[in-house]
Amino acid sequence: MNYILFDGSFRNQLLPFTYTRPVADIRVGILTIREKWEKYLGTTTTTITEDYLSDKYPMVELEDNILINSTYFPNPELVALINNLNDNEAIFDDDQVLAFYSKDYQDDIDLNTFDAIEYNGPILKIENTWDIFSKNGEAISQDFELLKKGKISQAISSSNNIIAPENIFIEEGAKLEFVTLNASSGPIYIGSNAEIMEGAIIRGPLALCDNATIKLGAKIYGPTTIGPFSKVGGEVNNCVLFGYSNKGHDGFLGNSVIGEWCNLGADTNTSNLKNNYAEVKLWNYETERFAKTGLQFCGLMMGDHSKCGINTMFNTGTIVGVNANVFGSGFPRNFIPSYSWGGNSGFTTYLTKKAFEVANVVMKRRKVEFTAEDEAILEHVFEETKKYRRE
Repeated sequence: MNYILFDGSFRNQLLPFTYTRPVADIRVGILTIREKWEKYLGTTTTTITEDYLSDKYPMVELEDNILINSTYFPNPELVALINNLNDNEAIFDDDQVLAFYSKDYQDDIDLNTFDAIEYNGPILKIENTWDIFSKNGEAISQDFELLKKGKISQAISSSNNIIAPENIFIEEGAKLEFVTLNASSGPIYIGSNAEIMEGAIIRGPLALCDNATIKLGAKIYGPTTIGPFSKVGGEVNNCVLFGYSNKGHDGFLGNSVIGEWCNLGADTNTSNLKNNYAEVKLWNYETERFAKTGLQFCGLMMGDHSKCGINTMFNTGTIVGVNANVFGSGFPRNFIPSYSWGGNSGFTTYLTKKAFEVANVVMKRRKVEFTAEDEAILEHVFEETKKYRRE
């Protein structure tokens, strides 16, 4: 069977993260949504996404195809239902299609002609950017059980201070000495070749992914995910860093989502609670205005390749797009469009030539190639987001 993950109807509500990836490649918990599905299905998947992303994330169509809405996370009950689908059958969650079987997939396929199966079981899904951090604890717990199955954790050195060791799993090659791990409030997963430096204090749930680093004396509150090859220091509470991003120094990051290839300068601080304790509003790319989140705690949403200078202060509920460069004193505004250069005193356009030079250098340091496909995607994002910038 050929499995294809498609973006679903909430793709635009997950911007700026879906500017540079399909919904399936968002990381929530320990794994990306695609990695979750592939582990449950026991096979690789391909993607239906925006045309400009399709060179990097292609679709492979075969004679028999099951298409899965990547807004939804897999679980054993749902996967069993999907694997028993027949041609022209579709699984629905209320009015949202979860998955369907098609021998002849077309872009304009009419799902009303399919035999409908209603799914009423437990489900975890993301529909908004803030779901990525607010549902991260449940996602970590699900991935933790999936990844540790049939494996034995690496032994924990006696130099460490451990609470609830039965909720800790350490992959081979991880390094940690003289740290405190408290897994009584949720599992702690430490990936292969990850490192926790001395003096760090960690309260689960935590996902420290492969080759990631927690710096000396860091204070990490769960539910937090530190993606592959990321480096984190200072104080972090309920955040998700997708991968290859750095918050290497002191400063507070709370209830936030950081994309790939981002860097937060020393003593960067985010506000995650308004002074009047009011509901936080976030910029909505669809309505092009600020919208209610229903949350009292919400910090920073930062798209791929964005960076900020030392001592940057972000207000509660700030959206930063792709390839923005923020610096200077004072609070910048709550919506910073992609390819913005500046801060509280104003922004100019961060031209692609310079942005791509930086991306090439940054990625090369991690032995990752900045490809022509990457450049084409970021060029498209530059053009698509022109309307938000004040030229």
